[in-house]
Amino acid sequence: MLKEKMTEALNKQINEELYSAYLYLSMSAYFEDMGLKGFANWMMVQAMEERDHAMKIYNYLVNQGARVKLYEIKEPPFEFGSIKNTFEEVLKHEQHITSKINELVDIAEELKDRATFNFLQWYIDEQVEEEENARDILTRLEFVGDDKNALFMLDRELAQRQYVPLNMNKEG
Repeated sequence: MLKEKMTEALNKQINEELYSAYLYLSMSAYFEDMGLKGFANWMMVQAMEERDHAMKIYNYLVNQGARVKLYEIKEPPFEFGSIKNTFEEVLKHEQHITSKINELVDIAEELKDRATFNFLQWYIDEQVEEEENARDILTRLEFVGDDKNALFMLDRELAQRQYVPLNMNKEG
């Protein structure tokens, strides 16, 4: 059975993950408005993955016999300034989420909650990947600068990203 401190922290992380989905959905809409369907697709897939991250925690809480408490999701930004600035915000946000996951791991260690500690290892690995993806796209955006042909090619590439539903079992 989960201790109250761990349950509360995991419930708050559900909110962080749902806000992430909301943020990326807003970024997808921003790119749709700019006519950048590939960038919009990349963000839409990101939004769906973040929703899955929240549901993975939700399911863990339920499976542990803990009560799920949902908090209000704050409104995400509407404007992002530029393509590059949007991905700078993505990286900054993913670094924030990494810090929140690390806080959860610290709590699990403090409480000697081995099951939750093990559960959170997937999130640690996922955050390494999330930050790497954001840095990779940022580097490419810096490389292409204002070259519209290169941006068009990158947009076409990002359009290829496909959503793969997260396996919600312990191994996934």
